[in-house]
Amino acid sequence: MDNLGIVFLSEVVGTALLVLLGCGVVANVALARNKGFGAGFLMVTVGWGLGVYAGVIVAYNSGAHLNPAVTLGLVASGATEFGSGVPVNTVSVASYIAAQMIGAILGATLVWLAYKQHFDQEPDPASKLGVFSTGPAIRSYGWNLVTEIIGTFVLVFVVIAFGGGRQGESGGLAALGALPVALLVIVIGTSLGGPTGYAINPARDLGPRIAHFLLPIKGKGSSDWAYSWVPVVGPVIGGLLAGWSSAFLLPILT
Repeated sequence: MDNLGIVFLSEVVGTALLVLLGCGVVANVALARNKGFGAGFLMVTVGWGLGVYAGVIVAYNSGAHLNPAVTLGLVASGATEFGSGVPVNTVSVASYIAAQMIGAILGATLVWLAYKQHFDQEPDPASKLGVFSTGPAIRSYGWNLVTEIIGTFVLVFVVIAFGGGRQGESGGLAALGALPVALLVIVIGTSLGGPTGYAINPARDLGPRIAHFLLPIKGKGSSDWAYSWVPVVGPVIGGLLAGWSSAFLLPILT
């Protein structure tokens, strides 16, 4: 298997694990009759952070992007290669994003299998959708978009800073090491996650939303496609802004 194949598989597995554990903690908190039912938003933020930790550990060969916003932010920063020495070009960028989407759909499907009986017994369609994808506390598409842009900017800017500035030598979340990036995701969730549920990752939201749409979930209701563009467009904008900003800000700050 060549390097691009290795990083593709790495991103699929890492993103699947991230979504399995991240959406899994939401299922534990939100679905009826679970032992973690009602544990609250703090448990969700910690669970997502530790899910990122696990994903970064297993996807280290690819640089553990696990997120199209990270991939695009690194491109915008001027990175010339990703994990395992894969050069930055149209094919590698498309491969990373495709792998992240596939991994996210697989991870969400595994959550449904793990919690199948609880999905069947949960009467609220909104709780079921909330396991898979984010939704706003107050629906205002423009302001929801701003929240996602800001949260993703923080994520990608710090990733690039730890990865060596605009050159992006180490190529992704793995640049931080697994524990620091987990703490970064937790602090973004606890500080900026309230308004939208902090997708900060197009694959993390869109992949599970597609899984929700396709899976035979009992009484699942709508997949809320009207909102689905916000957690895709916002993180992409935030990631690109972070990448471009890093080119002139990080040399000054570091």
